[in-house]
Amino acid sequence: MLLHSVNLWNLAFYALMVFMATLGLWDVFFGFEENKCSMSYMFEYPEYQKIELPKKLAKRYPAYELYLYGEGSYAEEHKVLPLTGIPVLFLPGNAGSYKQVRSIGSIALRKAEDIDFKYHFDFFSVNFNEELVALYGGSLQKQTKFVHECIKTILKLYKGQEFAPKSVAIIGHSMGGLVARALLTLKNFKHDLINLLVTQATPHVAPVMPLDRFITDFYMTVNNYWILNARQINLTTLSVAGGFRDYQVRSGLTFLPQLSHHTSALSVVSSAVPKTWVSTDHLSIVWCKQLQLTTVRAFFDLIDADTKQESDKIYFTFPLANHRKIYTHVYCQSTMLDTNSWIFGCINSTSMCRQGVDLSWKAELLPTIKSLTLRLQDYPSLSHLVVYVPSIHGSKFVVDCEFFKKETRSIQLPVTHLFSFGLSSRKVILNTSGLFYNIELLNFGQIYQAFKINVVSKCSGVKEEITSIYKLHIPWSYEDSLTIAQVPSSTEISVKLHIAQPDNDSHVALLKMYTSSDCQYEVTVKTSFSQILGQVVRFHGGALPAYVISSILLAYGGQLYSLFSTGHCLEYATMLDKEAKPYKVDPFVIMVKFLLGYKWFKELWDMLLLPELDAIVLTSQSMCFPLVSLILFLFGTCTAYCGGLLSSTSVRLLSSLWLALKRPSELPKDIKIISPDLPILTIIFILISWTTCGAFAILLTYLYYVFKIVHLQASLTMFKNSQTVNPKHSRRSEKKSNHHKDSAVHHLRLSASDAEDSLRMHSTLINLLTWIVLLSMPSLIYWLKNLRYYFKLNPDPCKPLAFILIPTMAILGNTYTTSIKSSKLLKTTSQFPLPLAVGVIAFGSSHLYRVPCFVFIPLLLHALCNFM
Repeated sequence: MLLHSVNLWNLAFYALMVFMATLGLWDVFFGFEENKCSMSYMFEYPEYQKIELPKKLAKRYPAYELYLYGEGSYAEEHKVLPLTGIPVLFLPGNAGSYKQVRSIGSIALRKAEDIDFKYHFDFFSVNFNEELVALYGGSLQKQTKFVHECIKTILKLYKGQEFAPKSVAIIGHSMGGLVARALLTLKNFKHDLINLLVTQATPHVAPVMPLDRFITDFYMTVNNYWILNARQINLTTLSVAGGFRDYQVRSGLTFLPQLSHHTSALSVVSSAVPKTWVSTDHLSIVWCKQLQLTTVRAFFDLIDADTKQESDKIYFTFPLANHRKIYTHVYCQSTMLDTNSWIFGCINSTSMCRQGVDLSWKAELLPTIKSLTLRLQDYPSLSHLVVYVPSIHGSKFVVDCEFFKKETRSIQLPVTHLFSFGLSSRKVILNTSGLFYNIELLNFGQIYQAFKINVVSKCSGVKEEITSIYKLHIPWSYEDSLTIAQVPSSTEISVKLHIAQPDNDSHVALLKMYTSSDCQYEVTVKTSFSQILGQVVRFHGGALPAYVISSILLAYGGQLYSLFSTGHCLEYATMLDKEAKPYKVDPFVIMVKFLLGYKWFKELWDMLLLPELDAIVLTSQSMCFPLVSLILFLFGTCTAYCGGLLSSTSVRLLSSLWLALKRPSELPKDIKIISPDLPILTIIFILISWTTCGAFAILLTYLYYVFKIVHLQASLTMFKNSQTVNPKHSRRSEKKSNHHKDSAVHHLRLSASDAEDSLRMHSTLINLLTWIVLLSMPSLIYWLKNLRYYFKLNPDPCKPLAFILIPTMAILGNTYTTSIKSSKLLKTTSQFPLPLAVGVIAFGSSHLYRVPCFVFIPLLLHALCNFM
């Protein structure tokens, strides 16, 4: 068994790696706030009216449809076209349903009813047949072209109106947002067909799992277009991320590339959206009531007139002249949470405010208060600050204002070191009374940093309930998060980033504390090791298959070399322990990355048409953790070991089942690399790949290969059982087998030791091929789901690989160590896995679809060893 070949120290190491990986996974999947989103409900039964498309269009896109959302009487009225509202098109994402439009559609309908349908929106939704476009990118261009046709079809529904709309607003969830951005890349697309784009949890920067080149090519086309044409794109764009609850699309991927060039574009995390203030998961971002209410309100604000009603007015004035000499800032807050104007500045007034300026737009809206902080130096013409108090009709609210010096409210708190592992902490105590403080978190700006901040509040002489707000403010991106605490209390806050601090940014991350003047606060920060591991998994978990395959390749190369040097194939676990070392891979990648900084080497690199190094891609995205490659390599080695244990155990279990169902033949008497049925099977599998789906043919060939190995394991088990029963017969058989070893290879009878060597080699190959099959599964799943529309997958990312891998796997299924140990090609073959393991990390960690290209080379050479 595999366990027997691993010493206790190695088992302890693997157990430690499993524990660390579990900590990281727990932080990603469970280490966040509870779901605070309220469910949005329909008041009437939702209806989806199918919009009839032109026959040519329906024939060209048989799997796609266009729907109009409605409820109750509204749905009945709009069954008779044309329409009279403002068109909004919803685009679902990966495996998304067109019915996801119902949340925002229903809320918008209720809002329209509140204003007696002075304005209303018509919500359309596209049915993409729940395609897995995040895993298979071959249909992204097709979806984009269909959406273009849908927009033209929608606008035709408004013909005959006096003010017929000439454009639509688009809401795109997940990959639907990327498809919306891709519209601008179409040659015949008119940019004025879209007036507003809102994307929800859309990975704009890069694909979450780049499993085929079509996805990466699509991303490159879209992002390059938006970057190069930034000044010409006049489209208001809002990208909303879900925060740490969304473990499917991390928020760092949702920030629009080169945002600084887009004056009309904004990227924000949902926890920083006013009146939302919650983190959402990947699906709840579509139905989260707080977020949808805010979105609909923004839609109506774009078209609705600003109507205000007058009421009894009460004003509080604060003269500024005397305070300018002593204080630098003024701060005001109010518990009246309406969004009307409430604070003004008087310009050079004495006894009466004759000219004023509305400062309300500078205020910040928080869950329990709205607040404004002004630097007095920025407003030299203001003589008074005026706070407006509306008619309250018996309602109770509080207004507080204070003047202060900045240095008394800004306190520096250096964060703890990465390698302190939470054993040390740093603390600050807020002794002075005040309404708010800024805690400057020094030396905090990298995504691999993570901390736990504990705020302990102690209050004296307080009878009523007091609420404090702690806001983590990240100046270089809109990813703020809020924590509300009832004081006195002890509150723990998780602090980590979605985006690293840019090199040219000098801002400091802030913990903004909206406090009570009657309380004392103690703030403690310490490193959170589990959250650091969570950041590694969150940002680099998608690269783990590349590190696993790299470790397996190193062990595979070691087995081939042991076969060449000693004539025997050593255990997979033994070779994994001996060969899978980070220093065999990482130094080469680091060295190449360093040399690419020199112009001459970069020119040579480009001359050889080599792709960009994945490490450079990660650096451009500020995702280079120190030691992250080492951590991933250790995780990969542990996973490779567990995978080997699983594959070995599975083969033994399947062989036991085979023995129970059927008595297999003895060990092969004559080793034949090309059996009579092999060419026929190979041709059949290749034809399947050509006419249907390459991944399907690869899976069938893989199952054939596994069957051959299970059959060999069953035969060996039966041979050993017979050896135990009749040892004399076994010795005669062994002598006979040894006699045959002097003959030509194709006349050899396979001995038990040769069979065991072969099984060790095949166990490694199964482990390696399993990962290749897993990486090709997305296109197979996509093909199976769309089989009723398309019998042949086009484009097919796995077809070129299938043509090479199918005959290679077919030959390897009939390959035994005794048939290749004397091959002249074996030594060369054993040397290839090492550079290819380096290549997997260098070019496949961020582009997983490249990994099989590195794997099939040693497999092909292994198969050729049978003939050379």
